[in-house]
Amino acid sequence: MCGRYSLTLEPVELRQAFGLSEMPEELMPRYNIVPTQPVAVITDAAARTVEFMRWGLVPSWAKDISIGSKLINARAETVTEKPSFRSAFAHRRCLILADGFYEWQKTGTKSPSIPYYLHLTNGGPFAFAGLWEFWQSPEGDELKTCTIITTEANARVAPVHDRMPVILNPQTVWNWLRDGSNESLLKLLRPYPAEEMTAYRVSRMVNDPGKDVAALVKPQTEWGSEIF
Repeated sequence: MCGRYSLTLEPVELRQAFGLSEMPEELMPRYNIVPTQPVAVITDAAARTVEFMRWGLVPSWAKDISIGSKLINARAETVTEKPSFRSAFAHRRCLILADGFYEWQKTGTKSPSIPYYLHLTNGGPFAFAGLWEFWQSPEGDELKTCTIITTEANARVAPVHDRMPVILNPQTVWNWLRDGSNESLLKLLRPYPAEEMTAYRVSRMVNDPGKDVAALVKPQTEWGSEIF
């Protein structure tokens, strides 16, 4: 699964990388984005505007928003079948902006799992394949929420975790938002090329959802961890 990620680049860098138009004024560097927080999302390939949605998808039929904390990810293999995701897959796909993500490697002992930070080797931003939903409470409150689609891990991620978020290919990223057959859309949900990614161990400080500082993405090489 993908339960933490980062978006640390300045708005001007994101605008240039994706050819974006409007950017929220409140967009700022984030080193530890946590479920239920607002995240930067694009829903329209033509307008290319960025808006904020709550991370953790709340289906339109849900009684309350608590279900969102359980739906932070959607598996690519079943996204067209699960009641929580199939309507969004058909009609409400989105891009979720990021420049890195965290995964935890189980140690097989009583010691805590080891956190790793993974990003593109070129240091650039990228987009997760996502889904979004519109939910309205009985009182009339409106809420937009989203989820990150995951797939099997590539060779870079596999030593840490068996799943990874779908990072869309820069050449086809906008196709995810355009109309297409299920077959053509599902072909986009594949592991990102391992040779274009870097992974390294980071501080367990990232385990604290209240921490959001640049030190979280620094390699912890003093423990003998290799960057791979």
